[in-house]
Amino acid sequence: MAYRSTARTEATRRAHRERLLDAARQLLAEGGYAAAGISAIADRAGVATGSVYNHFASKQELLAAVFRHVAGHELSTVQEAVRARGGATEQLRALVEVFAYRALRNPRTAWALLAEPVDPLVEQERLTYRRGYHALAESVIADGIAAGELPTQIAQLSAAAVIGAVGEALLGPLSPVGERTEPGPVVVGITALCLRAVGADGT
Repeated sequence: MAYRSTARTEATRRAHRERLLDAARQLLAEGGYAAAGISAIADRAGVATGSVYNHFASKQELLAAVFRHVAGHELSTVQEAVRARGGATEQLRALVEVFAYRALRNPRTAWALLAEPVDPLVEQERLTYRRGYHALAESVIADGIAAGELPTQIAQLSAAAVIGAVGEALLGPLSPVGERTEPGPVVVGITALCLRAVGADGT
């Protein structure tokens, strides 16, 4: 009996935690980190404000967990798109296109992931997220060099340049105070630039 009670308590605890994370994700998508205050998160989740601290030591810890979940999902989606293509050129094209299209279709969330000022805990998650994209691009470029599809180059540096170019090029279109633009031309331009940068054919 005690075991069942403990299991039920743990299940309830997990459910409350997920409600808080879901609420924080919704607020992040609507208004960025500024909108995701503890009171607002608790209200959206339908729980008492004080109960948030039963699951997270601080607002920063909660937002870091949200960032980790959202960014991890985005990275996994891009990785799957890359794996579905053959050859370095098409894989790199998939990386840039999927990343950019998803960002432009969800600009507020993308801005929070890429550029919105954050506290150190969330910034650490952001660095981990960027390293995942660097590693993916480096692997694609290195395989392309080995296959003779791409010219000889330092894959690590080229990957950093590509990911940096994508992020920088998206800042204007994603900015909360910038003008919204049609995703198509922006993505085409960024993709062409990145493919040319690594010497890929089919640009």
